[in-house]
Amino acid sequence: MLEQGTRGDAAPARAQPAPDGAAAAGGLRVALTWREKLSYGVADMGFNFFWTNIATFLLIFYTDTFGISAAAAATMMSTVKIVNAFTDPMIGAAADRTRTRFGKFRPWLIWMSLPLAGAAVLTYTTPDLEGDAKLAWAYGTYLLMMVCYTCVNIPYNALSGVLTADPQERSTVNGLRFIFAFAGSTLVTAATPSMVKWLGAGNDVRGWQFTMAAWGCAAAVMFLLTFLGTRERIAPPPGQRSNVMRDVRDLAVSRPWVVLFVLSLVIMVTITLRTASAAYYFKYVVGRPELMASFVPTYMMAAAAGAALTPLLTRLADKKTLMIVLMSATAVLSAAFYVVPPDQIALMFVLQACMGLVLGPKSPLAFAMLADTADFNEWRNGRRATAMTFAAATFAQKLGTAVAVATIGSVFTALGYVPNAAQNGGSLAGIVALMSLIPAGFAVVAVLVMCCYDLDADKLTRVQAELAARKKDPA
Repeated sequence: MLEQGTRGDAAPARAQPAPDGAAAAGGLRVALTWREKLSYGVADMGFNFFWTNIATFLLIFYTDTFGISAAAAATMMSTVKIVNAFTDPMIGAAADRTRTRFGKFRPWLIWMSLPLAGAAVLTYTTPDLEGDAKLAWAYGTYLLMMVCYTCVNIPYNALSGVLTADPQERSTVNGLRFIFAFAGSTLVTAATPSMVKWLGAGNDVRGWQFTMAAWGCAAAVMFLLTFLGTRERIAPPPGQRSNVMRDVRDLAVSRPWVVLFVLSLVIMVTITLRTASAAYYFKYVVGRPELMASFVPTYMMAAAAGAALTPLLTRLADKKTLMIVLMSATAVLSAAFYVVPPDQIALMFVLQACMGLVLGPKSPLAFAMLADTADFNEWRNGRRATAMTFAAATFAQKLGTAVAVATIGSVFTALGYVPNAAQNGGSLAGIVALMSLIPAGFAVVAVLVMCCYDLDADKLTRVQAELAARKKDPA
């Protein structure tokens, strides 16, 4: 069931025997070439040119540059995230049903890259409007950017599930992509504040527009490299008929997928709370906002090292055990941040680096498990919906981001946050809690959720072997 390569595709990967010498999950267990792994991974750096700006700077852009209240900005961002989350399954269904000579998922990287860049510039534009009209601009442009982002990101995520059926190769390629992702995040957090000042020549309104234009163009180049350097190999079962509602029902009764859905939501809350609160923490609690330029990159560099270790870790322990250990460590480290005095900068950075190291393998593990879940669902239901599998998980991540932003907005509103002013004691305490105890609690929930995951390595091997047997003998 191998799809034919096309001009510009990566060189054929080396075949590797599957269990019982058979093909698995509709395609061979293949060892991907380094060219293809790098080609796939580089796009995630481009995605983080958008995502990291959104997670780290968008809320403070809205409150301190765009000029709306923290409550209005948090409500708007949460509402848009929820609306956009419901578009994810639709885009996943569309990607699963795409038919081109370049495959199902790769073309989306080309079709939507420039619209995404344009939408990002509009989102970071401050119009000459007032009141409800200005807020409506924020709603419309942010939603447009998130829908365009989804149209590129979901097919990209699904692409990792059809490059190869080999579980270890999936862990490797996802580990590599997140090295690129963390490198992109590091670059964005380190460079964006300076770019805004330099490109805007002291005018932050203009600086944000030009900065996002630069990041958008760079991302489009990286998406092109992924399109040219990868190849789709795994196809749905022959004769599978289109049925979106059945795809959704299949996911809803899949225990491994449901666990990953909830896990994605909870982990995204944990990470977003700390990331979005960090700018406020250093501006108002520590009194040194310039440290943000090195604080978040410290996390990202450590996370990249953690992601690089993922293939080694998956050889030593199964993915479920690793995820439980990692999220337990995350809870402890996050809670420890609560007792760090504002003048202990070095300790803050040490804890941040440790957080990055233990959370680095989290994303590669989760995406590799989602690809495994697509195999499991095909084995159980006789149908394959790779993009829908990833899209519904992305749905959970966006809901998690919405919950985190709503939590921040609620805490700030309740405790009397005032932009660009000295904060009262309650507001300062709330910012510290958002950086420590609250995300630690969500990390504990993630540990409990992961205990319910039951698609271990032995079960996955049996699933893929049986899928291969079905391909050989459809009767």
